[in-house]
Amino acid sequence: MKFVDEATIKVLAGDGGGGCVSFRREKYIPRGGPDGGDGGDGGSIHLVADANLNTLVDFRVQRSFRAQRGQNGMGRERTGRSGEDLQVRVPVGTRVQDADSGEPIGELLQDGERLLVARGGFHGIGNTRFKSSVNRTPRQATPGTPGERRELHLELILLADVGLLGLPNAGKSSLIRKVSSARPKVADYPFTTLYPNLGVVNIARGRSFVIADIPGIIAGAAEGAGLGLRFLKHLARTQLLLHLVDVAPLDGSAPADAVARVQAELAKYGGGLQDKERWLVLNKIDLLDPQELARCRAELVAELEWQGPLFEVSALSGAGSERLMQALMGRLEALRAPAVSVSESAPTLPWHPLTS
Repeated sequence: MKFVDEATIKVLAGDGGGGCVSFRREKYIPRGGPDGGDGGDGGSIHLVADANLNTLVDFRVQRSFRAQRGQNGMGRERTGRSGEDLQVRVPVGTRVQDADSGEPIGELLQDGERLLVARGGFHGIGNTRFKSSVNRTPRQATPGTPGERRELHLELILLADVGLLGLPNAGKSSLIRKVSSARPKVADYPFTTLYPNLGVVNIARGRSFVIADIPGIIAGAAEGAGLGLRFLKHLARTQLLLHLVDVAPLDGSAPADAVARVQAELAKYGGGLQDKERWLVLNKIDLLDPQELARCRAELVAELEWQGPLFEVSALSGAGSERLMQALMGRLEALRAPAVSVSESAPTLPWHPLTS
């Protein structure tokens, strides 16, 4: 299935049914009086989050959605039937904004959550409502109001706990294949990943988290180069970033330079990504002997003045990946735990992640 994370659709809510002008006409009942009923309300349009969907590709086929119109009022004071509401299913994580004004309308972050995007028209009034002591034969009724019509821009932002980032061929897809059941394409050339991939990491029963892999980031990504800019937004809702670094790049460049390039693009992109908690993961350690690896790690820490968590893994063999996933699970559980007041909590030592 093709991954589509943006779409523009038109929504047209149903018009309200018009009121009826009618007079009672029965044998032996002269001057029966007005008996025109009201119209029905028009149907509204709701977006509904569905956890079974993971792309907006369906909106490339159907772009217009119209709710049912309200029925007109009828004689004998019969009210028209209201139009049925229309529910449009979208993936969880969909952000909605008005395509014309850019005004944000809402986000759907939980399965089954509903968002009203177009309200149906109000029903018209029949002539029965206009009768009075001075107007016994009213011949006026009101039409229903038109339903809302608007163009919407849908943007899917994946919901993940951990996001992977790094230069092309840093081993992000290999790592997500090793630690989860996700099967992204892996090859020995850049830009193998063309769209985000999600994987669920199961640590134990009831202990799991979602990890997201996006295409590699290159220099100039914040200005539109490569595929990284388009998919950087999918890291916005993550709680933690894993920055993978190739310790033995084919071009012979220094790993610290690779980290600096990605950091620069994050700062240019903005959106708070540069402020997110970020762990460094040195990948492909199976290509270096212990002495070379120790030297590479020491140079990287010294040049970057890195003080955060640092791990070493081999996404190909799996070495170090289990320890990394356990540490991630522990950190995420700490972030998910509800805040406890100082007076209620016992004194604890500061949290220190494991480092290699």
